[in-house]
Amino acid sequence: VQLQASGGGLVQAGGSLRLSCAASGFIFSISAMKWYRQAPGKQRELVATIFSGGGTNYVGSVKGRFTISRDNAKSTVYLQMNSLKREDTAVYYCNADPPFARWGQGTQVTVSS
Repeated sequence: VQLQASGGGLVQAGGSLRLSCAASGFIFSISAMKWYRQAPGKQRELVATIFSGGGTNYVGSVKGRFTISRDNAKSTVYLQMNSLKREDTAVYYCNADPPFARWGQGTQVTVSS
């Protein structure tokens, strides 16, 4: 299993980023996929979920700002992040549900004021 997250970077508050996660080694199209994040000194938290049928869930702090989507043909899940805030600063990871033990290296998102 490989989960390769990309698209992070440094952005000013109020800006946008689009994260991608390319998956391989499992049947992506029937798997629910999740985005998580881990800020320095904090536990990893679930940010967004997209189910195989396309339904989505979000943690309250990102509702209305983040959008999770998927492209089954490319085995890729995306996270569109708008109206970014400093508290969104974290390393972002994707994983399936249930999660694989191997997480991948994630992608750093840094939001400056």
